[in-house]
Amino acid sequence: MTDDTKLPLTSVDLTEALLGQLRATSPQIFSESRVDFAKLQAALGEHIDTNPERYGLTWAGKRDAFRNVQVPSVATLRPQPEESVNWDSSENLIIEGDNLEVLKLLQKPYHGKVKMIYIDPPYNTGNEFIYPDNFREGLDEYLRYTGQLGEDGTATSTNKDTSGRYHSNWLNMMYPRLFLARNLLKEDGVIFVSIDDHEVHNLRLLMDEVFGEENFVACICWQKKYAPANDTVDFSPMHDFILVYGKERKYTDGGKAIALLNRQERTEENNKQYKNLDDDERGLWRTDNYLCNKTAEQRPNLYYAITHPKTGQEIWPSRSAVWRYSKERHEQNVRENRVWWGITQGNSVPAYKRFLSEVSGVIATTWWTHQDSGHNDEAKKETRLLMGDSGIEFDTPKPVRLLKRMIELATHKPEQAGDDAALSVQEKPASYLTAVKKATRVESNAEAVQDIVLDFFAGSGTTAHAVLDLNQEDGGNRKFILVQLPEKTDNPQYPTIAHITRERVRRVIAKLQEVGRDSSRQSEIVGLKPDLQNHGDLGFRAFKLDSSNFKIWRPDKAPQSAEQLAEQLSLYADNVLAERGDQDRLYELILKCGMPLSARVESVAIGQRTAFAVSDGNLLICLEPHLDRDTLRALFARKPQRVLCLDTAFDGNDALKTNTVLEAQTHGIIFKTV
Repeated sequence: MTDDTKLPLTSVDLTEALLGQLRATSPQIFSESRVDFAKLQAALGEHIDTNPERYGLTWAGKRDAFRNVQVPSVATLRPQPEESVNWDSSENLIIEGDNLEVLKLLQKPYHGKVKMIYIDPPYNTGNEFIYPDNFREGLDEYLRYTGQLGEDGTATSTNKDTSGRYHSNWLNMMYPRLFLARNLLKEDGVIFVSIDDHEVHNLRLLMDEVFGEENFVACICWQKKYAPANDTVDFSPMHDFILVYGKERKYTDGGKAIALLNRQERTEENNKQYKNLDDDERGLWRTDNYLCNKTAEQRPNLYYAITHPKTGQEIWPSRSAVWRYSKERHEQNVRENRVWWGITQGNSVPAYKRFLSEVSGVIATTWWTHQDSGHNDEAKKETRLLMGDSGIEFDTPKPVRLLKRMIELATHKPEQAGDDAALSVQEKPASYLTAVKKATRVESNAEAVQDIVLDFFAGSGTTAHAVLDLNQEDGGNRKFILVQLPEKTDNPQYPTIAHITRERVRRVIAKLQEVGRDSSRQSEIVGLKPDLQNHGDLGFRAFKLDSSNFKIWRPDKAPQSAEQLAEQLSLYADNVLAERGDQDRLYELILKCGMPLSARVESVAIGQRTAFAVSDGNLLICLEPHLDRDTLRALFARKPQRVLCLDTAFDGNDALKTNTVLEAQTHGIIFKTV
């Protein structure tokens, strides 16, 4: 029996995955199963830079940080139904654990599936910087920290000014996490990262390296305070930065970047300039420039004479600023009454009539004021309002309004989910726009895209709060995945920040449900629509990072003598940890099979035994300790795509196992054991 039948219990090996891609696209660069660098250079030709002095970001420990990415995780995520809300139906996730290990575990099931990432990482100011020192050794060190290995936990924080300000430590922490996070984004996915002055310069260079500088979208300046602090020196910081990058920015044939973000909703202030001076039946309009910034030499087809309708005079544009429209398009504009010369036609140059019904939202700027996006004090009040007198306080929390603004920009709106999503607003007829405005958001949500929003520095859970609120406001179907380290607190009620994360989200859900039932309280949630009461996924599944439910052979822990090897082999004869339950094993196998943790699971009877049907039965997992031929055939009779069983369930009957593999192949079923 070959190892091909065994399911790997480690996370994806990114090095092997990359080598596989290279073998598929460039087999000529391999020699004796290894990449031949000379052949690679020859294949790439002039695209290879051999200059020892080149532009880039480097720091102490960078090579080790990248190696950390390449080490597969041997951990798992254990389900916590008792910590969850609506476990059976929810597709939202809150995961407790070191985000580096968790990101590795999410690589297979969530690769290319996340629409938006928002993170608010430690700012490296000397406070709450726990990641680099404590988790350099991976899962074992994390388990020691959380007391799961029976040893004293390591230091609960490294909030020392002398260590927290070392740029290399911070970069070593951020680099592997950003690298893994990029893999999870969809092609049109976007990442937002909050940062302050201490590391914005390094973060920009780091993200240029990980995401590619061509995928830089913007650097937003958010006004986090509304009043200066007099206890500062020289200047009182009033802002933070938010760096925005796309996964893979697309460009038109003309080299213009294709928009990754939505436009913001128009406000009454935005529409004040729209009038209807000539009682046009198409409604409100405003004038727009008929000239552009191109010269006659650059755009000779836009340099022509226009006849003034009142004087008959030929009007020529300046040679340094020609008309915005071609002659043919201008003639069309005239026929459609889109050219404006003034009420008495007394203007010397024309203007374009741009109708309100034909314009989309307002393009976002990079200056976000506290009036529009909230501030730190507002965020603190939100937490106090939800958590009461629990004593929970964060130094620089982010307000819900800030997160909602980012999510609105980056995720699909309900009306974008239909067949007309590819049309721009300018291409849609007025009747269509009217219909959209009249249609209920709930109906439009029927085919809504389920965008996933990921936050792996979740803190108090503001991202989940924003997703839940926003779904109530616009009928969206967004899902969230939060990851939070169980960093210790001094609060006995909530001993770790992960406890706070879950509790805040529980209270947000409870409030939304309560407000939804009581229409007199709907004003408590800005924008809540009466027809969207209790709309969307009001729940979450909780998971916790832990060691595998199976004994995994680890080369780095290999025995040093023949006697130790014999002892180890006897221990691994039965690889199932007896102290763990079937639900723990089930979700580890779902994860390692590349299925999402939100997958629907149904218990099904297989004769006198039980199996679990995952994702409408596409995957059947049988955790029975003993199997026979009839049970295996009954599993195959359900016509799944894949079947997974315990290797020990064959009781050493290699013939039965061999025949089972062959029979699965005849049915077109992938059969694996663990």
